[in-house]
Parts: sequence; C-alpha cells; structure tokens
Amino acid sequence: MATLTSIILMVERRVTRVALFLGSLALVLAFLAGAYQIIARFILFQSAAWSEPFIQLALIWMTYLTVASAMRTGSLISVDLMLRKTTGRLRAALRVFGTLAMLLLLGVLLWFGIEIVLRVKYQTIAGLNISASWAYLALPIGAAFSILALIAHVLDPPQAVDETSPDTTE
Repeated sequence: MATLTSIILMVERRVTRVALFLGSLALVLAFLAGAYQIIARFILFQSAAWSEPFIQLALIWMTYLTVASAMRTGSLISVDLMLRKTTGRLRAALRVFGTLAMLLLLGVLLWFGIEIVLRVKYQTIAGLNISASWAYLALPIGAAFSILALIAHVLDPPQAVDETSPDTTE
C-alpha cells in the first residue's frame, strides 16, 4: 500500500505536469494571438478587438499555472546567499521560515483569489464578452497548484548542487 507521502508526490507530479503544459500552451496561444493582431492591424488594416484582452488573459494564466513548476524545483523559495552563508540550525530555520512565508502568501492568494472570482462574476471582459471571473480564476487555481508543489518540495526536495560550495559565477 502506498504511503501518504508517495500519493501526494504522485498527484503533485501529475498536476504540475498538466499545469506546466497548460501554461506553455497559454504562452503559445498568446504568441499566436499577438501575431494575428499584428497581421490584422498592419497588413489587413482591420482591428482585432479581441486579441489584446485575449493575450492578457493567456499571459495571466501562463504565469499562475507555471509558478507551480518553479515552486516544485525551489526556484521561488530559495534565498541562495543566506543559505550559502549559514549552516546547521540557522539554515534549517531559514528553510522553515521561507516555506511558511510562501505558504502564507499562497494561502492569501487562494483566499482572496476565490473572493475576487465571486465578486466579478457579473463583469465582462471587453472584446471577449466573457466573465472577468475567468481571468481571476487563475489566482486561486495557480495558488492551489503551487501549495501542492510547495508541499511536495518539502517532502521530496530536488537534488541540487551542493549549497556549501563557493559561488563559481564570480
């Protein structure tokens, strides 16, 4: 029987993979809409009123979906200089503080993301004629995915280069 940790890691791996795929797809769609906008405006001499809000919507979703992948690898929660300069209990305390700070931030994003989705459900996005909730829904969904990825990062940190080694970028 699988342990709770292995189940969490399995679910997170799949969710993060899907989120990264959808975020990448959103970037491609934003690029295609931008290319169409340029062609429509400067070659066809016709305005595409939907393209600008669509690009914004796609980039918002891309950002909030792909942050889970960065969270999983520890890219957003590392404080490299302080980690390199500390050892032992101080380093462990720094890691715990960073994780708790990120959980707090993601919890706030989740809570207020849900609040704003509910508050703007009757507003529409000009040019797309869809509810503004679709844009703001990226906040709680991205936060939920990121919380799962952060928990997975704590349970199974990725193998990294030795943090005590001197910085070789100088």
